[in-house]
Amino acid sequence: LQREARLGAVVNNARFLLLPWIRVQHLASKVLGLAARRVGNDFAERYGARPVLLETFVERARYRGTCYTAANWQYLGETQGRGKCDVAHRATLPRKGVFVYPLRADFRRALGVAA
Repeated sequence: LQREARLGAVVNNARFLLLPWIRVQHLASKVLGLAARRVGNDFAERYGARPVLLETFVERARYRGTCYTAANWQYLGETQGRGKCDVAHRATLPRKGVFVYPLRADFRRALGVAA
């Protein structure tokens, strides 16, 4: 119940792709940085709520998440491979690395998490 109440304060970056033939140094981290600076205002204007945290999941067997690290996202660890809709408590999906980017210094307090 508490999780659902605060879920609107977390924005998920579900897709991020730079085509392999585009070769621009630091482009991925630059784009992620620009998006992180803008998403708070855009989200608040569209949905009437200001997010406090960005999250993304990277399939670590296929990708390293280097662009997120370069853009100062924090790696938290791996999922269990169950997915968000799992009700059978079975790991049937690939494990993914969890990266987050705080949009406010007090994001833990805003999410109701102990520091």
